[in-house]
Amino acid sequence: MQPRNMSMSGVVDLAAVKAAGEAKQKAEQARAEAARTGAAPAAGRLVVDVDEAGFQQEVLQRSTEVPVVVDFWAEGYEPCRQLDPVLERLAREYAGAFVLAKIDAAANQMLLQQFGVQGIPAVFAVIAGQPVPLFQGAAPEEQIKQVLDQLIQAAEQQFGIVGTPVAPGAEPAEAEAAPQPAGPYDALLEAATAALDSGDLGGAVRAYKNVLSDDPANPEALLGLAQAELLGRVEGLDAAEVRKAAADAPGDVQAQLRAADLDLVGGHVEDAFGRLVDTVRRTAGDDREAARLRLLQLFEVIGADDPRVTAARTALARVLF
Repeated sequence: MQPRNMSMSGVVDLAAVKAAGEAKQKAEQARAEAARTGAAPAAGRLVVDVDEAGFQQEVLQRSTEVPVVVDFWAEGYEPCRQLDPVLERLAREYAGAFVLAKIDAAANQMLLQQFGVQGIPAVFAVIAGQPVPLFQGAAPEEQIKQVLDQLIQAAEQQFGIVGTPVAPGAEPAEAEAAPQPAGPYDALLEAATAALDSGDLGGAVRAYKNVLSDDPANPEALLGLAQAELLGRVEGLDAAEVRKAAADAPGDVQAQLRAADLDLVGGHVEDAFGRLVDTVRRTAGDDREAARLRLLQLFEVIGADDPRVTAARTALARVLF
């Protein structure tokens, strides 16, 4: 995929005058307050993984303080493997002049649609909540630097937005990891596991969700919930009937979802993933989204580090883009 036009000429058209004025005023007020109190603005992470849940805070809100470069990528996709390390290195080299937000395109289709992404890798900027298309495809580093320089200049001149300088090696996310909530999770997780082992799937789901309501990223709860929900979906299914229905009606998405669940429970992991990737390839709209989401759920059951998941993510990226 060849890089598209890397000009910043679209900034003026996309940035509404009202938004620019409000953003500039907000930035000036923040700087004045910092000067009055003698406190420097808190520096955020320079490279952050963003999903749909965190987009408002990590991208839209931060874009009123610093230009945010949004990188839509997909695992195992060669142009992404070429571009992503360059963007990450430049984010640290520019030391706070912009923030890099990385979005897994396969897992965040709603954001893909909102930005109108046609192919990956696709790179946008967000300034004061205003989206600005930058370029698509891998590109030479010198060209990327030119675009970033134009972006930073436009953010300051049109919006009064300048990033907070970060000293080399002092990126907060790397220097100081946020403390993990201690929470009374051990007892809840033990109860959830006991319920799962005893076949009380509803109780297990509730217990895991209780943990996730306080700690949404708890890996044990995420895995347990994915397993409990999978077992709940296959409970009472007649395997022979499900497989026959899927074979007789390849276009029946629900039949393919049920068959994929049974494949996974039966230990046929590659078959389950392959079936759903094929379903994504053959379908569109709500049917495609249902198959994609089920595939992501099954990834949770197996674990992101499993090579079969990595291979399936690559296959999914190919059919999506």
